[in-house]
Amino acid sequence: MIKFPKPTVEQFFRTYSISDFTVSRDEKRLIFSSNLNGNVNLWAMDLPGGFPYLFAQHDESVSFIKIDPENRFVLTGYDKDGDENHQIYALPYEGGLPQPLVTGEPNEKYFFSHLSEDGKRLYYITSDGNPMFLNTRMRNLDDGTDLLLLEGADGSTELAAVSDNEEAFVYSRAFANTYVTSFVKIGEETYNLTPDAAKVHIASDPVFTDDNTIHFVTNYDSEYNYVAKYEIGSKQFSRVVEIEGESVESLKWHKDSGTFYIATEKGVSDSLYRFGAENENPEKLEIPVAIIDKLQVAKSGALYLLGRSATIPMNIFCLENGGDWKQITKNNVLGLESDHMVEPDVVTYKSFDGMEIEALLFKAKPENDNGHTIFWPHGGPQAAERKIFRSMFQCFLNRGYSIFAPNFRGSTGYGASFVKLVEQDWGEGPRLDCLAGIEWLFEEGISDREKLFLVGGSYGGYMALLLHGRHPEYFKAVVDIFGVSDLFTFYNSVPDHWKPMMERWIGNPERDKERFIKDTPVTYLDGMIKPMLVIQGAKDPRVVKEESDQIVEKLKAAGRDVEYLVLEDEGHGFSRKENEIAVYSRMLEFLGKHQG
Repeated sequence: MIKFPKPTVEQFFRTYSISDFTVSRDEKRLIFSSNLNGNVNLWAMDLPGGFPYLFAQHDESVSFIKIDPENRFVLTGYDKDGDENHQIYALPYEGGLPQPLVTGEPNEKYFFSHLSEDGKRLYYITSDGNPMFLNTRMRNLDDGTDLLLLEGADGSTELAAVSDNEEAFVYSRAFANTYVTSFVKIGEETYNLTPDAAKVHIASDPVFTDDNTIHFVTNYDSEYNYVAKYEIGSKQFSRVVEIEGESVESLKWHKDSGTFYIATEKGVSDSLYRFGAENENPEKLEIPVAIIDKLQVAKSGALYLLGRSATIPMNIFCLENGGDWKQITKNNVLGLESDHMVEPDVVTYKSFDGMEIEALLFKAKPENDNGHTIFWPHGGPQAAERKIFRSMFQCFLNRGYSIFAPNFRGSTGYGASFVKLVEQDWGEGPRLDCLAGIEWLFEEGISDREKLFLVGGSYGGYMALLLHGRHPEYFKAVVDIFGVSDLFTFYNSVPDHWKPMMERWIGNPERDKERFIKDTPVTYLDGMIKPMLVIQGAKDPRVVKEESDQIVEKLKAAGRDVEYLVLEDEGHGFSRKENEIAVYSRMLEFLGKHQG
């Protein structure tokens, strides 16, 4: 019989991202953003079942997709080489080459917010004239006039919802990831959606169910997000639906049937519920994936879902009334089925102070196992490692590496108090949670003390650098992917509209100088004695290239074994398929070189 070789690295990375999608009102066309041809572009499918075809060629990351209600045009947003300075473009409904619609200087940002029901008025948010707090404007697409609606102040301020009569506007104001207030503005009057805007909480994802009623997601006076309601006329706030132990992450409304859909997060996976405006008892729906990335309810009532699981790449599914989920896209690993890959075990362990930490443990299959383990601290930090498909994980598992990914304090999905534990404590509690997880791996016999690698990106890259500098004895080698190397320089280099959040997030470099020094990786340069690979996108606006430049320069000056890979046309991630393949091939080569 014919014998085929082991899957190649490239097979795992020939899966494709689907970062966003939308469906036309008549449900005859699906448009989605994907790197199907190697770079991110817009693709389309004619429904109910059609072949994906290129819809718009621009070779840049896409921030949104909006189809005109009358199918006259499509709006979308593009940045440049991952710089996240997205600007707004227009396309004919038949597709083609995008033309600039709302744009400005290359360093300015223009974010889509809302398109009126008749498709004639575009509401958007911009850094132009107010880079720190952002302004909200309305562009009349008939005559090209442009109106300033609100100047942001105090915190990064964004238009979040517009009533059908376009007389009431809900704005969100972010002071931190865990402190986002919302208020409704009618004329010159403003009203907070929650009873006390000074109390730290979030209020987001608002929906006008009529011109007087706003439903939204909040954790006001609660550990977990729930659905609340605000009546404009009576100025009344009330709770509507809560799911015990689960946090509502998105809220969708189908006006014709009076039905709400909510996606909830609990630890490493999501759930989906629906309930009626009058019947507040939510019904749980089965979903075809572990993680919901986006929901859209069509005018017909059909539900479209973008989601993924640990062994299922991003795909779009449809649920029609009374039917079963149908998979619209077929994005899979080239030549491999899900059962050829590894599902993670969900495990828990006790940290240094007795706190329980949940983690995902991916065990390499016995026929592949090379005895080595990768310790993976996730990014964010106010995010979590969840049951999502990562080409890197499945590829490295196939090459014999087991992977351990803890959701240390500060991770989402475990309640508001847990998420806040990382604020102004980037380098102590989470670091000790990581160390406890490493010791648990050794105690359980899952990993050998001589066979542990450390790999992390973004905040995970910061944690990789910090763990390396303070605890090098644990690791054979370290990979840092666009990680923060110095809290002082990071504080001053973030995008302007992040700056209002930095105080609560990491603290103040003058007031908290001693803690900044203690939690800064470069403080422990003398401890960084193990081989390192540092990877950086040159256009990264979040963790700028200088963060990696400075740590590499210092390590080289000290005579350390460090390799440096810079992607000139990438930002905070790898949107171009050939770059992604090159990065992870280099990582595999690096880890293999240091196994002995």
